[in-house]
Amino acid sequence: MWKFFQKKKKEPENFQEVLAQFKDLEKNLGKLSEELENLKKESKFNFQKFGIVRFNPFSEVGGDQSFSIALLDGSDNGVVITSLYTREGNRVYGKPIKAGISEYLLSAEEKEAIEKAKINYGNKNKKFNNSTTGSGNFRPH
Repeated sequence: MWKFFQKKKKEPENFQEVLAQFKDLEKNLGKLSEELENLKKESKFNFQKFGIVRFNPFSEVGGDQSFSIALLDGSDNGVVITSLYTREGNRVYGKPIKAGISEYLLSAEEKEAIEKAKINYGNKNKKFNNSTTGSGNFRPH
């Protein structure tokens, strides 16, 4: 296998061979451009944005063990998932998001998670802000 990497390609001996190599390069470049465009189209439907908010929905339970997380694609479609932690157990809710909006009522924490997803995507090259804010009262608005 090492010989394969050491092997030198044959140098073109005349102008016709140079043209043939350029045609091959042009064909390969066209294929790569087409594949890149297909990947761009497909990636719009992958989760690209996320935002998470941890909060304490009930005063009798300590800690910010509840959370809302928004997972959105390039068109702000996706889901917001909320986990409410109580002494009796844990409840998980999911709500679909289309164009950044849900047909279901969203709590303040869920709205904040969606906004964080949009903001963090725009600032993906900056240091991530992992502050855990929440209203402390989980009520749909």
